[in-house]
Amino acid sequence: MSGHRHISKGMLRGALVLAAAGLTGLVVAGAPTPASAEIKLVGASQFDENHAFTKTMRKFEELVKACYTDEPVVFEMHLNSELGLEKDYVAYMNQGISVDYAVASPAHMSTFSKMAPLMDMPFLFRDEDHWRKVLEADGLKPVADDILKTADVRLLGYAGGGTRNVFANKPIHNLDEMKDLPIRMQGAPIWTRVFDAIGAAPTVIAYDEVYNAISTGVINAAENEAAGIEQMKFYEVGPYVALTKHAITVRPLFISNKTFQTLPPKLQDCIVTSGAEAGKYGRDIENGEDAAKLKAMEDKGWLETVEFTDREKMLELANPVLKAYADELGAGDVLENIQAIQ
Repeated sequence: MSGHRHISKGMLRGALVLAAAGLTGLVVAGAPTPASAEIKLVGASQFDENHAFTKTMRKFEELVKACYTDEPVVFEMHLNSELGLEKDYVAYMNQGISVDYAVASPAHMSTFSKMAPLMDMPFLFRDEDHWRKVLEADGLKPVADDILKTADVRLLGYAGGGTRNVFANKPIHNLDEMKDLPIRMQGAPIWTRVFDAIGAAPTVIAYDEVYNAISTGVINAAENEAAGIEQMKFYEVGPYVALTKHAITVRPLFISNKTFQTLPPKLQDCIVTSGAEAGKYGRDIENGEDAAKLKAMEDKGWLETVEFTDREKMLELANPVLKAYADELGAGDVLENIQAIQ
């Protein structure tokens, strides 16, 4: 079990092999002798050292070490999907094996928490200022509490900050030009419902098929953050980016609660405060990088940003759909409180 870790790399690899084989309920046993006592925490990232999520976790490690000096805490980070993908990290943290802490999309928590998808809804935030204020006011705390209760995974802080816009093979300035627009949506049903409500023609297509779908005319548009547009070279087939700003990402920093409960109380306190501060650090990085990437691509002539003039009308049309969905999730009051934050 995680916590005061005494797991060799061989044992870790063995745990992963068993997990991959479909075995459940794996517990790595073996109590340490006092002479070998060491607190070791294992982190995981899908990305390299340059990614905002990895930087968030490195800041977390740095802050914990500065805060807790009673005994050494060893952090072991595995990068570039070495321990799987975010959905795997969530499963490991839930079980208390292999991964202790990670940044992950709230979507992967929906297996456990009915409320979790609220964090990933389009138009949850009016704008960047509202997004900051909601996170600083801990407006998502009821969702975090539900994740802790149902998944046994503790939310420490909020990274994220990428702004999602519509990109298309033609300029989209307003809702009239978006009417009946064939546009790719991610799988969560709320996304299709919202873009239906604003008059587009959403369709769910696998992420790795988006480029080809636009180039062959199956769809005319999709939506993403600047980093995704750059990484997948979507600007080659969808060079017009309508600044709809329909979603600002929330990417929580999590720790396995099974691990957390085994740690000394003073270290627990340091982890809680450090996680919140690291989350803010991650938000500042990603939010700044997002705007810079979009500008850099435009400066290179790869894409053209298009001012979208009907954003307020989009919000108005989306709001009844958001409220109905939040009620389905048992989070109607959470949405109401978030929208009330000025």
